Amino acid sequence: MAQILLTGATGFIGDALLPALINDRYSLICLTRDPRNASKKYQYLNASIRWITNFDQLESMPEYVINLSGEGIADSRWTDHRKQILRASRIDITKALVNRLNRLDGEPSVVISGSAVGYYGLRASDVTETDSSGSDFAAQLCADWEASISGLESDQTQIYTIRIGVVLGRPGGFLGRLEIPFKLGIGGPMGRGDQMLSWIHRDDLVAMIRWLISTTPEPGPYNATSPEPVSNQEFTKALGRVLKRPTLVRVPAAPMRMILGELADLLFKGQSARPYRAIDQGFQFKYPDVSSALIALFR
Repeated sequence: MAQILLTGATGFIGDALLPALINDRYSLICLTRDPRNASKKYQYLNASIRWITNFDQLESMPEYVINLSGEGIADSRWTDHRKQILRASRIDITKALVNRLNRLDGEPSVVISGSAVGYYGLRASDVTETDSSGSDFAAQLCADWEASISGLESDQTQIYTIRIGVVLGRPGGFLGRLEIPFKLGIGGPMGRGDQMLSWIHRDDLVAMIRWLISTTPEPGPYNATSPEPVSNQEFTKALGRVLKRPTLVRVPAAPMRMILGELADLLFKGQSARPYRAIDQGFQFKYPDVSSALIALFR
């Protein structure tokens, strides 16, 4: 079986990706801080997964590398300490990964490394993979994260950076934070509601990662987002329709900015990222529009 090194295996994306890769009959080596809990979490798969706590335990070159490690970007206020954690969990881990692989014989055939649509900064117009990075904290974080994987570039390795939008899945994640207030009838648009939301169904994100491994299209950055971004207002109405609840309670920006600080920009500003490269290379979305995605998740 071909071997995959996976970081971020126990996170929100990894929780859906890991079983899919096992089903595809890959052999997995997964980085985790807690091997015992990780092993218990996935024991239902009845699969042999090797859990490692640092890259020095990696003894031979894997054929594929999927690097999705990173603390939740919106889990808490962006203090200076929190920003250091966000950078270390992405950039420092990626650099450690690159350093270890460069000491092993051979090269991986495919490397898929995480990033986010925050790379583009906060923009009102559509953005594609050809657009430059922004200048705010999230944009610089993503740009540095992408740059840190470049040490694996070689003629034998295809490197893909996936700029991921808001991932819709259940349980947990973005929808997990919205589900209770919306079901209680106190959900509503954020601020004016005209800020754009670049999103993707978790199943489509997993499918895109598997597609990159199996078809090896042109290397480079790929926007892992639905082809139909929506405004916050449109998303709010769609979620309210699916849950059969009103969406009249508008969340004002000012108090949220006092609570969240700079992090509030992720909620009250946004970007409209289009996945042109994936579509041009032949990837097909199962859930291209937000209504079909939400119906599938809540049916």
